[in-house]
Amino acid sequence: MAEGRSMEWVKSVKGVILDMCGVLYDSGEGGGKPIPGSVEAVERLMGSGLIVRFCTNETQNTREKFVQKLQRMGFNITVSHVFSPAPALLRILRERGLQPHLLVHDDLMAEFDGVEMTSPNCVVIGDAAERFSYQNLNEAFGVLIGLEKPILFSLGQGPSDEHHPSVKADAHTDDLAAAVDALLISDL
Repeated sequence: MAEGRSMEWVKSVKGVILDMCGVLYDSGEGGGKPIPGSVEAVERLMGSGLIVRFCTNETQNTREKFVQKLQRMGFNITVSHVFSPAPALLRILRERGLQPHLLVHDDLMAEFDGVEMTSPNCVVIGDAAERFSYQNLNEAFGVLIGLEKPILFSLGQGPSDEHHPSVKADAHTDDLAAAVDALLISDL
């Protein structure tokens, strides 16, 4: 947290959104390990009455797999607490009646169970890893050029400039445990 800044804004906080990788855990061998103090910090936040949610820009796994990994590390969270790109896109696909051609990682395919894909009218690209082959890219391109109004969705990060504003955090920290301590101080 920035030193010397007024903490007056803390009084109006109703919820917290935490990134997962690099905030709750360090990725690495065996799926990673929790960052020291993060499990306890999340427990304190969850018990504080604040709304606590988690987000990730990961597109190689389902939310269920992320939650299972975090639970193995000691975090007490559920799928309903986690926001990721695929479920957000699913909502758009359903609202617009779109049938996607998917070029995503095999481990993400379960997020699209139940989605009609027999007549693709859009393309969805994510971190497909080894599925990013010439053949698969060419197939996706073929779908796009065959559409009167091609629609391409990327599950990755888009541009951020004055024409494409992005959400800016009110505050950030490199030490989750210290930030939770500051946020939950009772006399603020």
